[in-house]
Amino acid sequence: MSKSKDFTLGLISGALVGSAIALLYAPDKGSNTRDVISYRLSNYLDELTHLIDKLSDEKESISEAKRKGDLVVEDARDRAEDLIREAETLLDTIEDTKENEDNAAKEAE
Repeated sequence: MSKSKDFTLGLISGALVGSAIALLYAPDKGSNTRDVISYRLSNYLDELTHLIDKLSDEKESISEAKRKGDLVVEDARDRAEDLIREAETLLDTIEDTKENEDNAAKEAE
C-alpha cells in the first residue's frame, strides 16, 4: 500500500475507534454524545475531503511533471538522432572527397 492509502486508512480507523471509546466512556446524555460525535465526524469528513483534494492535486502535478519529462526525453532523442544523421552525412562527404582525391591522384600518375 502507498503511504497516502495507509494514512487515510489510519485516519478513518482512528476516527472509528475514537468514536467507539467516546460512546463507552461518555458521562453525558445520549443526545449530547450524538451531537459531539456528529460534529467530530463532520470535522473528520472535512479533513478527509481536504486530504483527498490535496492528494488529487499532487497526483495531477506528478502527472504533469511526468508528461513534461517525457517531452524533454523525446526532444533530446530527436536531437541526438539529428546529430547522428549529420555526422553520418559528414563522414560520407569526407569519404567521397577522399575517394575523389585518390582517383584524381591516380589519373595524374
